[in-house]
Amino acid sequence: MEDNKMLNYIKDVLENMPTDWLTLTTHRLDIYDEELAKTQFLKEFETLFNQNISETSSLSELPTAFDYIRLGHPLSCVLEWVIGNLNNLNAENVISFSSRTIPIMAVLRKNLLANKNTQIIYSGELPDFFDTEILRSIYGYKFDLKNVVQVEEVSEFNGSTIFITQQDDVCNFNLAPNVDFFINVHDTLGSVLVVNGKQNESYISEIQHVRRRETIAMTPANTLVALKYLLDKSSSYNKTHDVETNKTQVLNSIKDITGTNIKALVGSSGLSMQYAIVMGLVHEALEKHKGKAIKIIVPPNCYGGTNDQARRVAACIDNTEVMDLPVDGGQDMVQSIDIVLDKIAKEDAIPYIIAEIPTNPRVEVPDLIKLKDVLSKERTTKNGEIAIDPVFILDQTFCPNVHFLGENEILSSVRTIAYVSGSKFPSGGKCTAGYCVSNKKSEALMEKIALHLRLCDNEATDLQMEILAKQLPSMIQRIDDAYKNTREFVTFIEDNLPEAKINFVSSTLANQGFTPSVFSLDLPTKGATDEEKESHKRALNLKLINLMIKEIPNESKFCVSYGQLKGCYWTIPATSTQGTTKEGDKDYIVRVALSPNLDLELHKKVFLDFIGKM
Repeated sequence: MEDNKMLNYIKDVLENMPTDWLTLTTHRLDIYDEELAKTQFLKEFETLFNQNISETSSLSELPTAFDYIRLGHPLSCVLEWVIGNLNNLNAENVISFSSRTIPIMAVLRKNLLANKNTQIIYSGELPDFFDTEILRSIYGYKFDLKNVVQVEEVSEFNGSTIFITQQDDVCNFNLAPNVDFFINVHDTLGSVLVVNGKQNESYISEIQHVRRRETIAMTPANTLVALKYLLDKSSSYNKTHDVETNKTQVLNSIKDITGTNIKALVGSSGLSMQYAIVMGLVHEALEKHKGKAIKIIVPPNCYGGTNDQARRVAACIDNTEVMDLPVDGGQDMVQSIDIVLDKIAKEDAIPYIIAEIPTNPRVEVPDLIKLKDVLSKERTTKNGEIAIDPVFILDQTFCPNVHFLGENEILSSVRTIAYVSGSKFPSGGKCTAGYCVSNKKSEALMEKIALHLRLCDNEATDLQMEILAKQLPSMIQRIDDAYKNTREFVTFIEDNLPEAKINFVSSTLANQGFTPSVFSLDLPTKGATDEEKESHKRALNLKLINLMIKEIPNESKFCVSYGQLKGCYWTIPATSTQGTTKEGDKDYIVRVALSPNLDLELHKKVFLDFIGKM
């Protein structure tokens, strides 16, 4: 009876849900408390359920669920809540994925670090995307495989038991006592993992963190299909997308935008793409340079996802280490790269450099001629042999329009892979899918990257491809329009608050094609000591952001978003994008991102009000 009541309520919710639940990568950013993400959404959702309230207006007032579609969204939270209730489990024990492989890898990762045995039980055929050899030899995961007819055949095991089934109804679980993790896999929608038993609850946060860093949650559109199938069993996944046409259009658009003829790869998110890049390069290193150390070189203050993911890879792969690359706030990227590459050459190790141009959050661009020279420089080991040349992994999300990799372009002679987060300019915030491209010199590496993108089942979904096919053709114009708004706002602040320090590209760099629509703002502060000045500045940061959101709620949002179709986005890197960065490397400044479509005059007016109240 209770199950019927709940399912009837969910049916009403799906009929009345806000369109934003399905069409945006972020929801209700004005009601967002990162510490309470998901729990706050579900707590208030459960209150509506108990009161049998399912009107659109009430659902619209629910706070943000997680921080991005990558980690979760309203519909994935609802799906996990429903499955949890049907199986007398907490919602947090249920975790949905767009990928069919990553939930298995999430358990394997934790058990690798804990030196714990794992057995993977499956019925029918082993999923074709599951490459046991690469998971063992490259990722270092250890596990036994066993085929059974039904779950009741599973016996006790000294370690973790994962049970995988491929089925149309990913919401239907037949829980059994000897299984620790149940994973239902759907050929198109993704997968759902259930953590079974109190003894396994310590896995929950780590599995969610894998979803946050190496993949995404089941997408809103696919989650909706899964929920509808649960309700009436007649709803099915109808392949209405013109997949090949969309894919061709996306690849052609990327070719035009980047100026390189090497075939691009498209992943379910920027971090999904980055994970495939790093693991593809690790695979290459393990095959071609057996026994040599791998060095992943990362700016310590860069986007937390990049920094954190690199360290997570290093933690799992023997003889792999992360090295810091100071690039921002007075540190010169070229000089830092020169020093670190000299050190790695002497050790006869393999250098992989991940860096953003322009940098985040200080929006700095290195001297590109000097950058090319330092990356091209031939170095020798301590024995006098030629050192392994670096691969430069370029995150150009801030300026995806700049041609780095085409024939005769600045980095055409250096092994370079460039990638872009798709929730930014490529889709305008309509999906998370990201892409990567290479120059001719790195073409051979793309095969390994593609292999790991497929293995992790992190390729862009059909709907994501459809969205990119529609959005990419207008990207260059949107970048130009957003830059003009940003330049005007920066000039306005400089004129009216000259004591503030603004980090933005110079007009000279803009003329060279670097036209980001983000800038960072160091507000003037006061106080008798450094601690008082810092405390006052941090309070001012929040005062400014809160005023903007309060006065312009339809446009100003508290979020890391960038390249969206409309509005203005405000964040403090230290507490958002740099969430997992070491405290000493964090930036307690305001980062502002403007879109091509916003009421700029109103933003100027509110900023003047802020100055008057400082």
